[in-house]
Amino acid sequence: MLRKWKFALLAVLPVFFMAACDADENTMDGEKGSMKLYMTDAPIDTDGIENVFITFTEIQYHTQGGEWSTFDEFDEPVKLDLLELTRGETELLGFFEMEPGAYTQIRFMLDAPERGQGPPTTPGSYLVFEDGTTASLFVPSGGQSGYKAVGQFVIPANGVAEVTADFDVRRSVVRAGNSGRYILKPVIRLISSEVSGRIVGDVFNIPEETGVVVYAYEAGTYTEDEAAEPAEEEVRFPGATNSDKACEEDRYHLDFLREGVYDLVVAATDADGEFVEVLGMIEDVPVEAGETTELDIDLEEL
Repeated sequence: MLRKWKFALLAVLPVFFMAACDADENTMDGEKGSMKLYMTDAPIDTDGIENVFITFTEIQYHTQGGEWSTFDEFDEPVKLDLLELTRGETELLGFFEMEPGAYTQIRFMLDAPERGQGPPTTPGSYLVFEDGTTASLFVPSGGQSGYKAVGQFVIPANGVAEVTADFDVRRSVVRAGNSGRYILKPVIRLISSEVSGRIVGDVFNIPEETGVVVYAYEAGTYTEDEAAEPAEEEVRFPGATNSDKACEEDRYHLDFLREGVYDLVVAATDADGEFVEVLGMIEDVPVEAGETTELDIDLEEL
């Protein structure tokens, strides 16, 4: 049984973000707004993978009229190692002009072959393992139409909004049974900088040969089924908003969380990074926009 662990909010540290203006103000005909679009990643919780390279070939946005439009400013492919963009690190994908107003979707086109087409000779999206070997990433049939990132953000008239696309590699890269191939099923969420905060802290009393992963869930959404053995081409903890392995002297980071209340699920892994068990849960952790919640975790008190 999981039980609630009483915790103290140790510190709230300011993080400064560029604020977007109200979408209802100054929206006269002819006025424009702008968006800085960044990419980040929640760390993968499987050991043995050193790099996850993804090539983005085109970016589209869903207009208020219900159509998809392409950002002309994104005029050549961009290749990123997503595992370099963890723990709050970001990469600027572009500075785009847009009509002022509210948006909820962006679509990313990827350089990756569809499943069943055979291995590509020059893959744009692939894995690199610790031993130096590589594996191509295939997308499911129909993937060439792009992958939607969902989340609310507002483009201000005559102003700039900062939006981060969180490409969740942990949920996006899955092994295709015993075939040895890896499938890329992108899970991407959008978060506006002006409404996001983060949770960070240290993890104490980790046993030897044990790893720890911390998963953030919107308060009240976690069930024990989330930790069950996943179906083929699925993952454990599919409903987690973000996650991180405790590392660098057993510290964890949960970045780009929308303002709200979260439950943290703490899980143990073995020396190979394989899931062992859920150790406990910390409930009702507050996240405020533009601030850092410091929360240490003592495994002996879970």
